[in-house]
Amino acid sequence: MGGGRKRGRTQRRHFKQGRENVWKHNPQRPPGAAGAEGAEGRGDVRDGDPSWQPFATENPSFEDYYKVQQIIPEEEWSNFMNMLRKPLPATFRINASCQFFQDICSQLENDFRKSLETEVSDEHEEDAIRPLAWYPGNLAWHLNFSRMQLRRNQALESFHEFLKRENEVGNITRQEAVSMVPPLFLNVQPDHHILDMCAAPGSKTFQLLEMIHQSAKPGLLPNAMVVANDVDVQRCNLLIHQTKRMCTTNLIVTNHEAQNFPGCSLAKFSSEICMDESKLQRLEFDRVLCDVPCSGDGTVRKAPDMWRKWNAGMGNGLHRLQVEIAMRGIGLLKVGGRIVYSTCSMNPVENEAVVAEILRRCGDSVELLDVSTELPELIRRPGLSTWKVRDRGSWFGTHEDVPRYRKNVISPSMFPSGKGTMDSHITSGSVEVNTDAVDADMRDATNMVEGEETKTATDDDNNGGNPSTEETSKLKSDEDPNTFNKKSDSTSTHTEYSNFPLHHCMRIVPHDQNSGAFFIAVLQKLSPIIESQVTQVINEHNISVDKAEKLEKGLGSDKVPYEENTMHQQEVDDGNVMDGRHGDNETSNDKSAEEAKVIANEAENGQAGTRDQRKPQNQGRWRGVDPVIFFKDEATIRSIVSFYGMKDTFPLEGRLVTRNPDANHVKRIYYVSKSVQEVLELNVKVGERLKITSLGLKIFERQSSKDGSPCTFRLSSEGLPLLLPYITKQILYASAIDFQHLLQYRTIKFPDFVNAKFGEEASALLPGCCVVALREGHQNIDSIAMDPSAIAIVCWKGKTNLCVMVSPLDGKELLERISLRYGLKLPKADDVKPSMKIDGSDEKPDLSTES
Repeated sequence: MGGGRKRGRTQRRHFKQGRENVWKHNPQRPPGAAGAEGAEGRGDVRDGDPSWQPFATENPSFEDYYKVQQIIPEEEWSNFMNMLRKPLPATFRINASCQFFQDICSQLENDFRKSLETEVSDEHEEDAIRPLAWYPGNLAWHLNFSRMQLRRNQALESFHEFLKRENEVGNITRQEAVSMVPPLFLNVQPDHHILDMCAAPGSKTFQLLEMIHQSAKPGLLPNAMVVANDVDVQRCNLLIHQTKRMCTTNLIVTNHEAQNFPGCSLAKFSSEICMDESKLQRLEFDRVLCDVPCSGDGTVRKAPDMWRKWNAGMGNGLHRLQVEIAMRGIGLLKVGGRIVYSTCSMNPVENEAVVAEILRRCGDSVELLDVSTELPELIRRPGLSTWKVRDRGSWFGTHEDVPRYRKNVISPSMFPSGKGTMDSHITSGSVEVNTDAVDADMRDATNMVEGEETKTATDDDNNGGNPSTEETSKLKSDEDPNTFNKKSDSTSTHTEYSNFPLHHCMRIVPHDQNSGAFFIAVLQKLSPIIESQVTQVINEHNISVDKAEKLEKGLGSDKVPYEENTMHQQEVDDGNVMDGRHGDNETSNDKSAEEAKVIANEAENGQAGTRDQRKPQNQGRWRGVDPVIFFKDEATIRSIVSFYGMKDTFPLEGRLVTRNPDANHVKRIYYVSKSVQEVLELNVKVGERLKITSLGLKIFERQSSKDGSPCTFRLSSEGLPLLLPYITKQILYASAIDFQHLLQYRTIKFPDFVNAKFGEEASALLPGCCVVALREGHQNIDSIAMDPSAIAIVCWKGKTNLCVMVSPLDGKELLERISLRYGLKLPKADDVKPSMKIDGSDEKPDLSTES
């Protein structure tokens, strides 16, 4: 249920513009810059146009960095790099809760798997398509073709069209294989409340929704709930567009900085003295997915421009934000709950260093789990116990080795031991702190937004500030290239090892199973986090940063502060989106200090009102976002229930919501699950601390017509599967041939149906919205409504005809499905008559909010 004001067409345009093409028209790039293997098998070189070159698949700094970090054994380095230079095979996942799940599985196994055998292009792959062995239920599939090959190979055209169509309607999700791994380790149960902290563009959120719906009993709503959050409004719109395909009542989409995600506790934010213990008292989560903003170098196979953009400063600049987000996630986690921390980066500063800092801050309250027995078919490698930090061309093994003028940027938490030195506690008067250093590191990371031409060094020597006066004799000016090269060879002789069991972390590397790279750590909360314990660790690590910030303010710097920069790497169907924003340097915990900081952050970000001065619900609290209103217009509800003959067993009280405070102008009514209802009620009581951009499932939509329908609201196509078992009026049952004709011609006059009796029954309906369900042979009518796989569509009964009210895309999908199932002949494009529209009869996807 959209709360933003951007139309779907705009979102799809931004969606496509968010990623640069794999091939670039760049006359200045020398022909030799492209890696030979990067173009292998892509079929993209344009004949007669020598200026077209593939992206270079080399970056010496990248190779040097990861050789030093020893992320893989030296003898595997050649295989590792060769795999990184190959295009990434396409992968997708089947939605097990979709209506045509069995049909799609059969089509893959019996049709496409055999027909594509001749198209295998890799000597190491025997099958053109195959299930991923480690994914439960054979729901995820690996293709031995890159996305570019799917688009360009004529022999694969029908299969590519199949993938695009099924993805659009929500039957499958096209997603990188390693990106599917983190949600699996959450071990989601049917009654869990789940938080996806950095959710956009939504592939993992959709996967979580699949899990909770698959666990529910047929015909019943799941008790679980997913809250999907993202910091950026545009990315939230992508998230909404992605998750709309699921047609779920169990989702809330919010727009907050992940590290400042608000807590909702009646004990802290409500003045009520008597509280009903049966109601939700505090918003906590059983599971938290913390897939944080990262440098994204694990996606280099599908985003080859990363070769050009990569530098070591990217990971350093994001480390603090990653720690803050993870700590906030732990603060929102229930005791006994599980949190999964993950990145699509190979950098230990973004991975093991963050996990070690979490364990350091939380002490015995959090445990890093050994999940080596889970998903046994998944090839993974243990986390690292030692690593170094590279900054401005130098390698550092301990924080003690870091020059004093860089200690405000290179924090102790980036190192295996996490220990700082007295240098990091020196006051700002004792050392010349260059505040530009903070901004420069983050600027390099922020400029890495996918789809933009940015200035990013191929090494990490442009990331820093200037040394202090005391250091000048040791390190000469950066402008001298000879001195610069010497400085690049500077390496610390010290080596640290972490005392934490970081081998329980998981590293997925590309050449193990022909995939991208990913990092996953699974943690469990054993007890509440003690505020004093966390504060002590934070103070030890961040004194120098605080001093630098104070100095920056004193100098009147007009640069963007460190905390307002970020880069977010996430996978999208056919591309990547990078975005985000840093918040205050604050670590969350279970106490009031964290809540106070979050409240202050809300006020700075334009939230109207305070927790003690709650406005009436219909006025809303967040600027630019329509309020969530419980729909309580009894007259309208009675009219809907009477017109469609809704059974009393369908729960309506407290489940209907809208985004328009004026009941007389409500256009859409949405339905929410019991779990979402409880969160909404809690949110109202605590002063609407959650900034909700979308929630619920659209089930009714206002419909004006000239036919004089007694009910002003029609059924929505996405809400029909939920309502079908409870509708007793305005419903028809059609044979396969008449159902096919309805989808084929979209408008049919009553006498023109093959089954004359069906035409008479249609004519006898009240004017307005109705439902047409497919009846198989002599199938019992009562059993159709209760069958989760029943096929039905929303139609409009006019004076002389019946008109379908489903989108052309959904109509085409249904037409092909029933034609395959019943052996009916598919109509040719030329045979399809133009549709005869009535007012508002064509339902179109809409992401807008009501005003």
